[in-house]
Amino acid sequence: MKKIIYILSICMAGFLTSCDDFLTVESPDQLQTKDFWRHQSDAEQGLSAAYSQLEHSIDTWLFAEVKWPVEAYREDIVILGNDAFNYPNWVELSDFSYTNGNSQTSLYWQSNYRGINFANQVIERVAEIPDENIDPTIRTQIVSEAHFLRAYYHMKLILNFEQIIVRDEYVATQEQTHKALSSREEAWQFIVGELGLATALPPSHSINNIGRATSGAAYAYLGFAYLTRAYEESGKKDAHLSEALKALEKVTNYELVDNFASMFDASNKNSKESIFELQFSMNSASGANYYTQAHRWIGSSELAGWDEILPSQFLMDEYMKEGEIATTGRYDSRLYNTIFYRCDYFNDPDAGRVYGYTYDDLFDDPRPAFRKFLPGTLDGLLENYCAVNIPLMRYANVLLMKAEVHNEMGNTSLAIPLINEVRDVHGDMPAMTGNTYEAVKAQIEHERIIEFPLENFRWYDLRRWGKLPAAMQAAGRTGFSVEKHAFYPVPLKEINSNDLLN
Repeated sequence: MKKIIYILSICMAGFLTSCDDFLTVESPDQLQTKDFWRHQSDAEQGLSAAYSQLEHSIDTWLFAEVKWPVEAYREDIVILGNDAFNYPNWVELSDFSYTNGNSQTSLYWQSNYRGINFANQVIERVAEIPDENIDPTIRTQIVSEAHFLRAYYHMKLILNFEQIIVRDEYVATQEQTHKALSSREEAWQFIVGELGLATALPPSHSINNIGRATSGAAYAYLGFAYLTRAYEESGKKDAHLSEALKALEKVTNYELVDNFASMFDASNKNSKESIFELQFSMNSASGANYYTQAHRWIGSSELAGWDEILPSQFLMDEYMKEGEIATTGRYDSRLYNTIFYRCDYFNDPDAGRVYGYTYDDLFDDPRPAFRKFLPGTLDGLLENYCAVNIPLMRYANVLLMKAEVHNEMGNTSLAIPLINEVRDVHGDMPAMTGNTYEAVKAQIEHERIIEFPLENFRWYDLRRWGKLPAAMQAAGRTGFSVEKHAFYPVPLKEINSNDLLN
């Protein structure tokens, strides 16, 4: 997306304990919210502000330090790197000793609600722009995108917190901040309604607007929402699965990318597989910056990183469990495209597959390290900042979700070709063996484990399937309790500032 970050006169929903003066005092030489929305350009700038909160990416540092600790540190497919242990508020997310005062979960809650409030302002205020000042088609599209973003931010929250506050209006007064929690069913119903409105979006955008939400993104997340609800609301499982399939079937005109690594190293941004992708750029025109230090956070110390996150042995075993049966004569190709580890492939002195070096040239300690989301060149790796895009929803996910829906609906034979397509294109792997419900269910879990490391779907998958207790026990996470830790608690800051929660 062409980012124009515009700072709106706005207070953050749920964290307004000191905003009275801000809300009542007007500066005579600055635009106020009530008279900002005059032209089409204002609507576009307001929408850009709503996009800016995606995945906490507006902050160069917090982007990595909030997203991955909160979403990934709980997962059994990662372990903490050496430097992570210097940050107790990160470590407690991994060992489940956190409280509702944890800084990272509080920031996660905060930035998603800020995004919601920006989206709410767009939905309400763009409608007030005079007809002569905005193209009606553009007005409709901008409002539809705001509905998508409002759904997306609520979805991020409901996936991580057991109960959330549904914010369906722009928070402009102190009184509006006091609102009760909604039930999960109410929250999900609101989300699918918003995504339904967003399906009116166009299927694609111009080259100058790549990254903006499309109808394909709306349908993909709608399918994900209904799939999740199918397990949470067991009495409506069949109906929700049916709705999930309807939505996922409408995600068309995408293809799997055969060069798996290219989607995550900045060499193939917004690929034909990408449905919704977080945009970054090294462009620093007018003093703005759209780059991150995510490669430092994800990279091991041997790869010029800070050593915060590493693959677990469980993940390595999962990649290798089928043996060296790929058409390449090696393990599943996704292993080599996701992780650097000691093996003949990465120690071939003629190939230099680790940034021109062998694995042993760089690693004294033979431990695996993530390759995914690191720049594809040595120069890029050594830069202090990077502009690697983050695919948030890929077509591979749609195919595997469709396979799961078909299997749960009793159409196991329809699930197998979808699984095999992902295996073939991304893994260079032969067709799966087995054709029963249980065999397909196990294969889907295997494929999702090795397809999505660092894309942070594993926790939601485990919870959806009721496998959290067994997975955490197998990972040695003795501090885990499904009653306490399946979701994060509502942050203490929200409780202290919201009269209807304390």
